[in-house]
Amino acid sequence: MKAILSILSLFSLIFAFSSCKDSANEALQKKAELDTANFTTVQWLDTLVSIGTINMGEKAQVKFRCKNTGTKPLIITNARPGCGCTVADFTKEPIAPGGEGWVTGAFDSKKIHGGGDIHKTIIVSTNTSNGTEKFLVFTGIVNGAPGDKVVMPKEKK
Repeated sequence: MKAILSILSLFSLIFAFSSCKDSANEALQKKAELDTANFTTVQWLDTLVSIGTINMGEKAQVKFRCKNTGTKPLIITNARPGCGCTVADFTKEPIAPGGEGWVTGAFDSKKIHGGGDIHKTIIVSTNTSNGTEKFLVFTGIVNGAPGDKVVMPKEKK
């Protein structure tokens, strides 16, 4: 019984520390968005990426690169996808002047309704004077969507 309580206590402690870390990180990100004295500039090296053609049910990864063209550290404060079929991630640490960072998107075609052409966005927030939000776009084609097949009626003989 003591072993179970010890394990539960350990998990509770780990959860508490990870929650505090996330809250502290969110607070730093919010501060960076509002600290105009430390704004920098960014050049997006990729703003439109094609995933090509994939089959329904497949996943695809996209990567967008950015460069800090200013004199202060570049901080990507958030990257939020435009829909639930994409999960976004980004460089979490400050990007030094002249350095590069990234935003990625993991697209899951199982989570879309129907196939065909796709046009998805990831909205990125940064501490930049040349626009604090940037819309990154990826496109492609999803084949084999349910209902894509045309069934012809059989002729009567």
